[in-house]
Amino acid sequence: MLASDNDPLQRLHERRISMSACTHLDQIQAVKPHTRGCEECLKMGDTWVHLRLCLSCGHVGCCDSSKNKHATKHFHATKHPIMRSIELGESWGWCYIDELELDFA
Repeated sequence: MLASDNDPLQRLHERRISMSACTHLDQIQAVKPHTRGCEECLKMGDTWVHLRLCLSCGHVGCCDSSKNKHATKHFHATKHPIMRSIELGESWGWCYIDELELDFA
């Protein structure tokens, strides 16, 4: 067993891979959020926990902690690989294909 197996902070640190390891950075576009909330949840009259922005097209979807998980559903439907959090004070993103956390700070 590794020392990091028992240390969640160390596991998080190890998971943060440099952006140079992501092979999909060329698909990032200069996008603006389409809406101020999760696009699908707004249409359904539903709620969300946190918001994620697709960096290929500007779609705003709810996170995987939300019951509808629209950001991940958007990836599966479109194959747009990279999203970022648009929560105040957060500067991280995720590449769904490479399964890498990205730091946009």
